[in-house]
Amino acid sequence: MLQKTIRAVPMAVPGLFILLFSSALFAESGEAGLQPVPEPPPIPTRVESGEVLEPDITIIQRAQDTVQEYRLNGRLYAIKVIPKNAPPYYLVDTDGDGSLDYREELEGDLLVPQWVLFSW
Repeated sequence: MLQKTIRAVPMAVPGLFILLFSSALFAESGEAGLQPVPEPPPIPTRVESGEVLEPDITIIQRAQDTVQEYRLNGRLYAIKVIPKNAPPYYLVDTDGDGSLDYREELEGDLLVPQWVLFSW
């Protein structure tokens, strides 16, 4: 005697189907009241403020070492000295007073990013 197994379909499956189908109908019926999307505004031109955004790097080759000077708006803020047979070291103006402080590595002490907000 063969027995047929009857699987019960959970009530959630038909309910889910009805929910998805009805949401598609509501989305389809709303097209009559739509307005066309306006054209996007043109891309703005580059800002020409006269302010230099990247540093000027001057590389000086000497017999025993190479010196890289970093300047921003004409102000010297860092020097990297690369000796021929030694690791490089840095001279960095950390507090903006014009005097350069010695550093063996830039990561040795944490240098907090600093920006000038107002100057006159």
